[in-house]
Amino acid sequence: MHLHKFEKLWLLSGVGALALFLVILGFGAFYLGTHPQSHGITIDPANIEAEEAFQPENLGLTKVDDDKYIVNVVATAFNYDLGVDEDGNAVKNIKIPKGSTVLFQVVTPDVVHGFNIAGTNVNMMVEPGFISSMEVEMKQSGEFTLLCNEYCGVGHHMMFATVEVYE
Repeated sequence: MHLHKFEKLWLLSGVGALALFLVILGFGAFYLGTHPQSHGITIDPANIEAEEAFQPENLGLTKVDDDKYIVNVVATAFNYDLGVDEDGNAVKNIKIPKGSTVLFQVVTPDVVHGFNIAGTNVNMMVEPGFISSMEVEMKQSGEFTLLCNEYCGVGHHMMFATVEVYE
């Protein structure tokens, strides 16, 4: 079988790109220690309130220590439940001091949702039966939109909240 010189060139460049991809993937996995989450914490999606962190009075922002906070969120059909204020109204805004370390813990009782704070590196997939968690340092001040980036139904576009990082 005879291959034209351009066929050989394309074949070599394809094999070279594949080899480069595998080297980069191997470097990230073995040298940098990047790996998928393997320690997922499970929860009964039909009874998420059995977990203390997701009882209605524990939702939203909680100060743990100096510059350390936990944000517990329940993502349901077209809504992020961040708790209620003193008047009994649903909270749609989280205010976090700049430079704080925040542990976001999110669960869902119904379908797969996304948890993305636009303009930051906070981005998780929230699956029924698991507690999705991510710890980040909020270094940049401003107002950010918390949105669902996984299509969850016809009201998906209404699923958002605001995260304000202040000085």
